[in-house]
Amino acid sequence: MVDRPHQKIRSWLEQKEEGLSPFAARSRLSRGRLSPEEPSPTRTAFQRDRDRIIHCKAFRRLKHKTQVFIAPPGDHYVTRLTHTLEVSQIARSIARGLNLNEDLTEAIALGHDLGHTPFGHVGEDVLNEISPYGFRHNEQSLRVVDQIENGGQGLNLTFETREGIAKHSKSRSGIFGEGWERVGTLEGQIVKISDVIAYINHDVDDALRAGVIAEGDLPAKAVSVMGSSHSQRIDSIVCDILDTSWDARGEGLTSRGQEPIIGVSPSVNEAMNALRDFLFERVYDCELVNREADVARLVVRRLYDHFMGHEAQLPGELRLSVDPLGRRVVDYVAGMTDQYALQMAQGLGLLA
Repeated sequence: MVDRPHQKIRSWLEQKEEGLSPFAARSRLSRGRLSPEEPSPTRTAFQRDRDRIIHCKAFRRLKHKTQVFIAPPGDHYVTRLTHTLEVSQIARSIARGLNLNEDLTEAIALGHDLGHTPFGHVGEDVLNEISPYGFRHNEQSLRVVDQIENGGQGLNLTFETREGIAKHSKSRSGIFGEGWERVGTLEGQIVKISDVIAYINHDVDDALRAGVIAEGDLPAKAVSVMGSSHSQRIDSIVCDILDTSWDARGEGLTSRGQEPIIGVSPSVNEAMNALRDFLFERVYDCELVNREADVARLVVRRLYDHFMGHEAQLPGELRLSVDPLGRRVVDYVAGMTDQYALQMAQGLGLLA
């Protein structure tokens, strides 16, 4: 039987990947999926990962999960979904400039926050305190794509996408500082730093919008190195990463040799950390955020306690799961949007 034209597309796309940097991930060389399956005739393995993430329910719920300010009154505050799209855009720009695999970069970026709790890091901190299993949103993101989505079957993503999702989270000691776990692919490294670029910039915008800070409050070190506007800061950091990581293009190399890493110059790294430290001091721990966080902590804690005592009220798929009850309750609460968690707590009389 003669192949139909569309059945040649994946092979053509895989052949195009041979023009990428010798350090780029190649879909045909992927370490595979948890469960082997027939490849798509029209998409590479990484493109398929991206599409599965975009179409999953956890991705849709990101639009109602906030970043810093809980249930903000305006329409222009950042949500997990808009954050995810910003990370994807920044990461793809870097990957394109370094001639790396944009499809893998995009898949990791779109999936990196699927496991985030309602109420941002406040929800994460509460679940980490009360769950016997602990809680880290990057580990939950991996659990979402491996076990929770698709009716408990997972999305069956490639190893490279799953690793990038699992290792995207940063320690709080500093950018590229102690505890900065290195991702095995350059594409995953790009997403990890792009996540930081996105949040230290859009969180400044949200803080300005909320009146928590003023333009003149930004640290002089950050402004002098990266610029005073949102676009200037992002452009400065991206250009610096491209310059610092230029060896990742592999130009003139005949073999892979010593693999480069994705990094920034010392001056930009210092400026980024100065802005990040400023946000922790003036925004993440400000009175407004803390006041909202108190309500969020109460909601998450009481929802967890309630469902631990009322297993029959869990959704059907979670009642049927063989996982321990505590694990299932964490999955349910972590998957809630801010609005749903508040409505559920109010409906159950947990905030009376």
